[in-house]
Amino acid sequence: MPHRTEDIEIGLLLEALYQRYHYDFRHYARASIKRRLLQARSHFNMSSVTALQERVLHDPEMLPRLLGFLTVQVSEMFRDPSYFRALREQVLPHLRTYPSLKVWIAGCSAGEELYSMAILFREEGLLDRTLFYATDINPEALKAAEAGIYPMDRLRKFTENHQKSGGKSSLSDYYTADYGRAVFDKSLRNNVVFSDHSLVTDAVFAEMQLISCRNVMIYFDRGLQDRAVGLFKDSLTRHGFLGVGSKESLRFSRHASAFSEFVPEEKIYRKREP
Repeated sequence: MPHRTEDIEIGLLLEALYQRYHYDFRHYARASIKRRLLQARSHFNMSSVTALQERVLHDPEMLPRLLGFLTVQVSEMFRDPSYFRALREQVLPHLRTYPSLKVWIAGCSAGEELYSMAILFREEGLLDRTLFYATDINPEALKAAEAGIYPMDRLRKFTENHQKSGGKSSLSDYYTADYGRAVFDKSLRNNVVFSDHSLVTDAVFAEMQLISCRNVMIYFDRGLQDRAVGLFKDSLTRHGFLGVGSKESLRFSRHASAFSEFVPEEKIYRKREP
């Protein structure tokens, strides 16, 4: 019975977040959302999920703190290096034929994938003709992405990943060390638009040659996954590319027929002819 009450409370909290702040987590995978909300309840020392709801409804400053629990902020630069190697060796030769490029990093979190992509494009001579869109639903994450500052103790792993991805320079060429932090070169974000965008509620906003949305849809239920894939399909140019996470697939989406597998082992797809 307590579990049933908790599930009702969670449903009410998600509805309250949508009605009050227009953040829609109602179709995220429920087991994952439940786990994160219970972590938040414990962290804020609340007696119940209902108490957490009361707090977030009446204290707007609580919202970004709760979003930190509800949105996944775990990433690293050049995460899954073989994915970036596949982009470098198999996708970018096609993108090089365009006079200008638009790339969407959906669910950019604190910016690790954005800076990885910007470095990759600079190494391949494409950065100056590329406009990047870095989007997330968490405003705090977007601020961190725009700042481009990471603890130095994370740089060892970032550097290792960069080398494995086929990096043509030293990662240290792109940042300066400052009091235990790595501050990435602001020239990497000269052509970046940082924007709040929800795959749950928002629409297409530009036509892209490449969309990278990794380890985001894994937290959605099937209906919401379909919505996101449909959004990507409508956002891509003819023969545009879509990269998803290693544990994600388009196979069960109702939009699967709109894509062909381009690098199957790295979950990179290409939009088919209409």
